[in-house]
Amino acid sequence: MGAVVERAELIEICNRLRGEGRTIVFTNGCFDIIHRGHVDYLERASALGDILVVGLNTDSSVSELKGPCRPIVPEDDRAHVLAGLAAVDYVSLFDEATPLELISSVRPDVLVKGAGYTRETIVGADVVEGRGGRVIALAPLEGRATRSIISTILDRGRGCLEDGR
Repeated sequence: MGAVVERAELIEICNRLRGEGRTIVFTNGCFDIIHRGHVDYLERASALGDILVVGLNTDSSVSELKGPCRPIVPEDDRAHVLAGLAAVDYVSLFDEATPLELISSVRPDVLVKGAGYTRETIVGADVVEGRGGRVIALAPLEGRATRSIISTILDRGRGCLEDGR
């Protein structure tokens, strides 16, 4: 089981693990409503190294990215659910518009994002590659997206809530 840690503690942990020769993988995101697509993505990211660090957008940064109706799940809950996944070793929140500061501090060996990104659009790619690291875009699991889950809940939920189920 992983741990939710503050940035300063994460930096110390990563420095120690790097000194032990461990490969640190970093990814980031909102992870608003955790679903199978997220789990699959995180398992594949974890397989690329020894330690998986997840940078998690705070509630305010999710709202900036996704709009005022998001997040659905509060940051503390999202962080603890992520940390409870077998693939995740550490979760740390970031409030900035991008994870660049966190990536620069963690100094991962591998930076992972979803396939919707290109090398040119992955924040921190230059930092990681500049240290000799790798940047990888993973294809998502087909048919799994938070937006479609929210849509399904809204479509089905109206009738279900009205009849008390």
